[in-house]
Amino acid sequence: MNNKIAVFDSTLRDGAQAVGISFSVEDKIKIVKALDKLGITYIEAGNPGSNPKDLEFFERIKDVKLENAKVVAFGSTRRRNIEAKDDKNVISLLSSGAETIAVFGKSWDFHVKDIINTTLEENIEMIKDTISYLVSCGKEVIFDAEHFFDGFKENEIYALKTIETAKDAGAVCICLCDTNGGCFPDEIYEICKKVCEKFPDVTIGIHCHNDCAMAVANTVIAVKAGVRQIQGTFVGFGERCGNAALCAIIANLQAKRNYLCIPQSQIKSLTHVARKIAEIANYKLSECAPFVGRNAFAHKGGMHIDGVSKAPRSFEHIDPEIVGNRRKFLTSEVAGRTTILSMLQKIMPNIEKNSPEADMVIERLKQLEYEGYQFEDADGGFELLVRKTIGKYKPFFELVNFKIIGEQPYAEGQSASALIKIIVDGKTEITAAEGSGPVNALDKALRKALEVFYPSLSQVHLTDYKVRVLDGKTATASKVRVLIESGDGVDMWTTVGVSNDIIEASWIALVDSIEYKLIKDIENKFKAYL
Repeated sequence: MNNKIAVFDSTLRDGAQAVGISFSVEDKIKIVKALDKLGITYIEAGNPGSNPKDLEFFERIKDVKLENAKVVAFGSTRRRNIEAKDDKNVISLLSSGAETIAVFGKSWDFHVKDIINTTLEENIEMIKDTISYLVSCGKEVIFDAEHFFDGFKENEIYALKTIETAKDAGAVCICLCDTNGGCFPDEIYEICKKVCEKFPDVTIGIHCHNDCAMAVANTVIAVKAGVRQIQGTFVGFGERCGNAALCAIIANLQAKRNYLCIPQSQIKSLTHVARKIAEIANYKLSECAPFVGRNAFAHKGGMHIDGVSKAPRSFEHIDPEIVGNRRKFLTSEVAGRTTILSMLQKIMPNIEKNSPEADMVIERLKQLEYEGYQFEDADGGFELLVRKTIGKYKPFFELVNFKIIGEQPYAEGQSASALIKIIVDGKTEITAAEGSGPVNALDKALRKALEVFYPSLSQVHLTDYKVRVLDGKTATASKVRVLIESGDGVDMWTTVGVSNDIIEASWIALVDSIEYKLIKDIENKFKAYL
């Protein structure tokens, strides 16, 4: 059996149609480079005839040397009653300079007659003329049979005729599109199997949307039916409910079904590339995203943690390192002693499981979670909790006081100011700063004051800030939980604060974030000395 699968990524075209997604030309080039390095076969970059941005991209990408991927220009068949060589869209596809062109055409007779308002015969000619003309110009053509599955179910003969026409015109791949995202896996399998058997001398592809939450499953089952090109967006965002997520499909096919989608040496880069693309797109990647999410291999229940510690396959379907992810034990009152002990052993390597220190930490953890704290995703905050509970903590500074002033009207980015007074080793520092809101102003003032004593804090930046109202019954006086994620260019850590005052909750999390960084600096210097 041929186990080689061509991967066709449409993040830059279909993905750009998602709500809230807008790529700059620089964004597109960065994503192309990341996908090329991963070993993706085709990168569909946009429609050069649709907007100036895509025109600029295709001009600039000519100077980028790619090792693995082919950049693809996307467009429709010629319009009705015009020759392909005179069609503006077809001309723009050629002028893009792309060696490979994806052409979409109608395979559903309903769309032909009622949406683009032409005859079934003319639609066939549109497919034939466009593909044959592009092939005659030396282009590799992939035909996207739009709405193929809906068309097949209503008029099988006509749907098959459209792809036979594309094949005869010279298309190297016929991609069957579940454009409305409404098919079930059993339908996808049966139809793909029929098409693959009927057209064994051309590559058949699959393009699924996620409107029924089945895009990944439909793509995987299509491969089982004989499909050898998979299309999607890398992390799944796209029109309406999104597209098939290629990161999950590649992981499923390559790590679990022995298909070869990308070079085997690159499979460990899946998580990194998924998160990088999400970051470039300013898209919040689900923490529970299969294979690549931060919580894809996170364990909270005590029995789960104990089982994974003894034998990972007891609660993990694959080793997370295969796709470049990592296992994570979440800290909570239900996590059990295994998690607590692993954190304690980072600070006190020789501590025993049933030690008084472990009991102290568990009791303190239960009390804080009752008060509204949550340490599942606050690794830095939990380590500080452990240190404070077992007496392995010394504060790096003493707060004398701080004052927050809100301003109205205000200039952009300066809606509040903060004045802070701290003491470090008997020395006093008073600093003020302006910011976009009270928390931002306080953050800036605190860092500015402490950098006088701890210069390494200049490397720290806040990467995420979340507020959760814990009890809405008391309206604006409700208790809130603040999570702050920080980074220094090397490591990332999260801290937590809880209070009825959002400023105080933010302050607790900010202070823990800074102190965690300073503790790690000391530990790293000690390790380097050893």
